[in-house]
Amino acid sequence: MAFSVSGGTAFTILLICRLLESSLLNAEVKEGEILPPTIQRLMKGYNKYLRPFFDNGPVTVGMSLDIASIDTISEINMDYTATIFLRQRWTDERLVFEGNKSLSLDGRLVELLWVPDTFIVDSKKSFLHDITVENRLIRIFPNGTVLYALRITTTVACNMDLTKYPMDKQTCTLQLESWGYNINDVMFYWTRGNESVSGLDTLQLAQYTVEDHYTSVSEAIYETGHYPKLVFHFELKRSILYFILETYVPSSLLVVLSWVSFWISLSSVPARICIGVTTVLTMTTLMMGARTSLPNANCFIKAIDVYLGICFSFIFGALIEYAVAHFCTLTYTDSHMIMYGHHMHDFDDEMNGIVTTISTHSRAKRRKEPAATPPPAPTSTELTVSPSSPTGSEPKPEASPPETTNWCLTVLATLRKVLRSINCCHVENPHHIDNYSRVTFPLSFVMVNLLYWTYYLYF
Repeated sequence: MAFSVSGGTAFTILLICRLLESSLLNAEVKEGEILPPTIQRLMKGYNKYLRPFFDNGPVTVGMSLDIASIDTISEINMDYTATIFLRQRWTDERLVFEGNKSLSLDGRLVELLWVPDTFIVDSKKSFLHDITVENRLIRIFPNGTVLYALRITTTVACNMDLTKYPMDKQTCTLQLESWGYNINDVMFYWTRGNESVSGLDTLQLAQYTVEDHYTSVSEAIYETGHYPKLVFHFELKRSILYFILETYVPSSLLVVLSWVSFWISLSSVPARICIGVTTVLTMTTLMMGARTSLPNANCFIKAIDVYLGICFSFIFGALIEYAVAHFCTLTYTDSHMIMYGHHMHDFDDEMNGIVTTISTHSRAKRRKEPAATPPPAPTSTELTVSPSSPTGSEPKPEASPPETTNWCLTVLATLRKVLRSINCCHVENPHHIDNYSRVTFPLSFVMVNLLYWTYYLYF
């Protein structure tokens, strides 16, 4: 009883399959349309759900591509969008017919034939063009070879290394695999090797040029088995001229503009501050604009970021240079006042020494002369004679140099010596700082540019 039920179920399934095939065929042949006798003979007993050579090894499928266009290459999404003509060839022994001419069929008849389940591996979104009809081609040759062509627009992921952006080279791929048939059922191959892909030689891209392209054959290994895979590699080199005119030249000119402040007097505070702040803000805006066309969150330190950072450092350094020079001008004035005070103090000491020497000589001379009359006895109210008075008739003043002033002068002099010893590049005249900057800033910028371009272009 169980056997009869199983047999009835199998018979029902076969009957449903026959009815589906008949309905599909009748759907295509309607309103009086009749398939040619050759097609009718080919379709008689044909089962599209079984691959060719089902019991005699894998079927080999040859592939070729024609790149119609590469519309966009996005660094933000790390993908590219291309329109391609995908051509597949295989041999189906069930479609052999007599004659020496191929049969070109309507693309809608592909629903009656077995076709490979090819898919694009890294495709994010794809669609088949259907204006005015679905862009599909079916051609059957007398030996049973089937040519199946499609026009597809696909957006494919491309992992990009942007460390040398915009002097970078990107290698993108287009991978074709079989979805359900493993290598025991289907084998893929390129029909003409590297020449299987055409259209790149005449392709015009906005920011790139195609430097090289080649094909390869490999296998995709998954948990469910090994599957055939074809890979098309193409290398894109970015055109740097746009970025030179858009970013590199303006940033370099901003650096040169910041050097104009070196030729402006230190006393012109508004002019120099205006140039410094304006160049810093403009450079910041330029840096933000250069990053809008790049991924917002990535781990790449790009070459253009390095150059913009260098330019920003030089511009900011020019602003700091004026702050240092202006501060040194103020301290230079204060130190001159201190030195003037030191000179005046030394002059007073020298004058006091001269007066003291003259008084000593006068006193010794009076001792050598014979005393005519004894000197009057000193009284209790006698005043102390100042050694600086030559006559000794004036009292000696009690005033002495203020110790606080001397202590302050000593501390300032000590600090000045310490700063001199620490600052090995001390400039005696602050006005010479601008003179040095006029030479050091341009030379440093030229040297850094040589190192930058040498590294990113040749390494």
